[in-house]
Amino acid sequence: MPFRNTPDRFGFLARLFHWLIFLLLIGSFTLAWTMHDLPLSLLKLQMYSWHKWVGATVFLVVILRLGWRLTNPVPAAPAGTPGWQRLAAGLSHFLLYAILIVMPLTGWIMSSMKNLPLVYLGVIPIPSPFGKNEQWAEILEEVHETLGLLLLILIGVHVLAALYHHVILRDNVLRRMLPWPARLKSPGTET
Repeated sequence: MPFRNTPDRFGFLARLFHWLIFLLLIGSFTLAWTMHDLPLSLLKLQMYSWHKWVGATVFLVVILRLGWRLTNPVPAAPAGTPGWQRLAAGLSHFLLYAILIVMPLTGWIMSSMKNLPLVYLGVIPIPSPFGKNEQWAEILEEVHETLGLLLLILIGVHVLAALYHHVILRDNVLRRMLPWPARLKSPGTET
């Protein structure tokens, strides 16, 4: 199993980052939806802490993944991919990275401005240069939630594009990022 990307497949580390971020996002969104409607309690406060920890972890993993991507070329698009699809793929990946970086930052700043500091994993205090400011905290809360909705839309587009490549175009775009060996065949292809 190659550690680095090859011309035909993402390497182990790129796939690990991809699927780890995916799992962290499932946890983060599950916590966000659950904690939002809970009455004020110790459970709600603990869930907010977990949500912040997951968000900080997403931020760290995305930075590592982006660094790896910049130093380890990704597999090329399949031959014959139209220019508009290459442009759309590039734009959607840029937006995914941007949101995955900005969204945790807005959560951290918002939390700081609500005077609810981030103590990563309950052990490591993350200092903030921002003082308490309820007005800005409310604005950042809206930005944070809007970015969450945009992220869900982009993830949906990302998944649909991968399925389009696999089911309609029958190329290797989906298979090259699967966490297991790329034995999955596109529908209607020979074994």
